[in-house]
Amino acid sequence: MTSEQKTAVVTGGLSGMGLAIARRLAEDGISVFVGARSASDAGLVHDVLKADTGKIIAAPLDVRSRDSVDTFIADIAATQGGVDILVNAAGVYEEAAVIDHSDQIWNDHIDTNLSGTFRMIRAVMPHMKREGWGRIINIASVAAHHGMANNAAYCASKAGLLGLGRCVSLEGAAHGVTCVSISPTWVETEMLRRFIDADMDTTGQTLEQVRAEYAKSNPQNQLVQPSEVAELAAFLASDAARALTMEDFQINAGSLW
Repeated sequence: MTSEQKTAVVTGGLSGMGLAIARRLAEDGISVFVGARSASDAGLVHDVLKADTGKIIAAPLDVRSRDSVDTFIADIAATQGGVDILVNAAGVYEEAAVIDHSDQIWNDHIDTNLSGTFRMIRAVMPHMKREGWGRIINIASVAAHHGMANNAAYCASKAGLLGLGRCVSLEGAAHGVTCVSISPTWVETEMLRRFIDADMDTTGQTLEQVRAEYAKSNPQNQLVQPSEVAELAAFLASDAARALTMEDFQINAGSLW
């Protein structure tokens, strides 16, 4: 199967790492479909994709809803014949100490980051098994390995992805379906910029000063770029990665947290 014949689905594909991965896969001639709740806003989709319009197709998707997930995948399969590559990049992040964690914060993280990924995998696995080829890539986090104070829900949801991925890789092994995860440290995305802006308001520091503080949390003293995550994802989605499964790849800039 050539790249031009493959179909990829990227959740959370209108921003951050998801968008970078979608664009990188499209460069390889793969038909890319991105799903996001914000894709219901046609103006936003146009503004985000711009030159990528036609190469990447966006449609509304709420990974918290089984009906939304199943309909999204069924519509793609109806026109493409199936789904070959799935990248689960949709996620939420909200800081709170354990004693301040509301049930809503906890449930939002588990339902989106973990259960949403499960729903997507469940929907695409039959297509991949039938074709005897598939690549599933889950975006986890270094926090899944080392934890992070004031982030119990986030860390638990990302750690859950590692366990889920191991099970999926075993179930897909006999069918040519691999499942891996990518665990980045701080990545310079719109989400990180919101944290930086908040810290600027709190501390009175400049953008450059706060950004430098985040970078210093990594031994390489730099932030990971979305393009670096996208390059790894493109390799893991390729034929060359057929023997790479049940693994988590940390893009950690040397960070052990």
